[in-house]
Amino acid sequence: MGVLGMGGLFFRAQDPEALSAWYREHLGIGGGCVAEDSGGEPNDWMWQTSGGPMVFAPFKATTDYFPADKQFMINLRVRDLEGMLEQLNAAGIEVLTNPEWDSPETGKFARIHDPEGNAIELWEPPA
Repeated sequence: MGVLGMGGLFFRAQDPEALSAWYREHLGIGGGCVAEDSGGEPNDWMWQTSGGPMVFAPFKATTDYFPADKQFMINLRVRDLEGMLEQLNAAGIEVLTNPEWDSPETGKFARIHDPEGNAIELWEPPA
């Protein structure tokens, strides 16, 4: 008997309602959101996602890959990274990129932070 995939991501927030609204507005994720090719129907509680690869990887406690004061970093798979970055920039959200993060084997990456300082890595896998 194996696990089929992630069923949820739960984390603490100073203002859960405002943070949920930010994720819905800027990233199109959270309750009521439906990925274009998910085949799902809107549901106030769930986000209907598309199937695809997901990395599940604990990092050393001393990693500098994401902020030391955070226990996790969210990685979101996207279809059009450049288009998303344009939208985020237009909304005044700081976007970090680094050519060293990108490779033909793994894809393209960018980073943003939500209003509570949680790191979010945006990942466009290779075509």
